Amino acid sequence: MTDILVHFILFIIAGAVLVAAPMLIGRLVRPSLPTPEKDAVYECGEPTIGSSYVQFDIRFYVVALLFIIFDVEVVFFFPWATVFGGVTQLADTRLTEAARTNLTDKLLNLEPGTATAETAIAASDALRIAWTGFADILVFFGVLLVGFAYVWRRGDLDWVRAMVNQAKIARAQGRKNSQNEARVDSQLVS
Repeated sequence: MTDILVHFILFIIAGAVLVAAPMLIGRLVRPSLPTPEKDAVYECGEPTIGSSYVQFDIRFYVVALLFIIFDVEVVFFFPWATVFGGVTQLADTRLTEAARTNLTDKLLNLEPGTATAETAIAASDALRIAWTGFADILVFFGVLLVGFAYVWRRGDLDWVRAMVNQAKIARAQGRKNSQNEARVDSQLVS
């Protein structure tokens, strides 16, 4: 019991030293040259307006949530790629029986040497599993793309919506003005 306690205390002390040492070294080594520009508050590229107790713009949270959602969904590709790669190797008809049994053990998470030539996954079965896995990932990727297109179309990926909307309005007004000018010119000519 005391052996664990000593290790635990040493671990806490080592962690505290590893955190405090760089901060202390930084305080001693870095130059202290304060300027108004360096002392200005800077947060995520947003200029500071008003009190610091004002809520942040919702865009920060939307972008963070979208990143987390799509990042987590992309992580699901890695286990699929592992299984799909193993099944695709098993679909090769030129594979030796020893290699086929080894790959079957790995794919089914069996102890090495458990699968035999009779219980190993056949090339035709592996090909069927590979095509099924490929179709599954296409559906998954399709859903991911539909979600991405929806978010894009909705405008959640536009960082500054006000400027984008202003540009759209200005473009539309420019078209109307050019059409009106064209009508006036055509009336003047006739």
